[in-house]
Amino acid sequence: MKLLEERILKDGQVRPGHILKVDSFLNHQMDISFIDEIGKEFKRLFSDRPINKILTIEASGIGIACITALHFNNIPVVFAKKTKSLNLDGEQYTARVHSYTKGISYDVILSRRFLGPDDHVLIIDDFLANGCAAEGLIEIIGAAGAHLEGIGIVIEKGFQDGGKRLREKGINLHSLAIVDSMTDESLVFRKEPDV
Repeated sequence: MKLLEERILKDGQVRPGHILKVDSFLNHQMDISFIDEIGKEFKRLFSDRPINKILTIEASGIGIACITALHFNNIPVVFAKKTKSLNLDGEQYTARVHSYTKGISYDVILSRRFLGPDDHVLIIDDFLANGCAAEGLIEIIGAAGAHLEGIGIVIEKGFQDGGKRLREKGINLHSLAIVDSMTDESLVFRKEPDV
C-alpha cells in the first residue's frame, strides 16, 4: 500500500533494536481518516471470505480492527486481553504470547462467550515481526473451533521470520507494507507485498 509506505517514511522513526515507531499516526495517536483507508484495503483484500468476526490483541490493534469492521458491514470485533480483570468471568481461552517489542511473555485471554464454531475470523494487527501474537490468536481460534479466514497486518518486518512461517503454513496473510530492511538511516520496502 503505497500510501502507507509514504506515511511510514514521512512520520515513522527507526529506533535501536529494529523498532519502528509509528505512534504519531497508527498506534498511540491515531489518524482516523488514514486508518479508514487501511480498513478499506483490508476489506478489498479479504472480500472473498465469509468473515463474520474480527479478532485482535489489546491494545494497539483494537482501533485498526474497529475501523476495519465498519467496512465489513459492522461485524463484531473481539480482542484478547493481556491481563485478567475482575469483569472477565466464565470460561476462557488462553494462549501464551511473547512480545518482541517488550521482550516479555504473557498470557492472552478471551472469553469463550465471544468465539465459537460458527465464527469465520479475520485477525487484524498493527505489526508482525516473529509472529508470536498471530500464533497465539490462531491457537485461540483453534480452541474455539472457529475458522481462520485470514490475517491482515498493517506493517510486517519482513527481515524477521513471522510472516514466512505463517505463509508456509498456508495461512491467507496480507501485509499492507513489508519492511525488508531497516537501519538508522533507511527503510527498504518489499516491492510486492504479500509475495
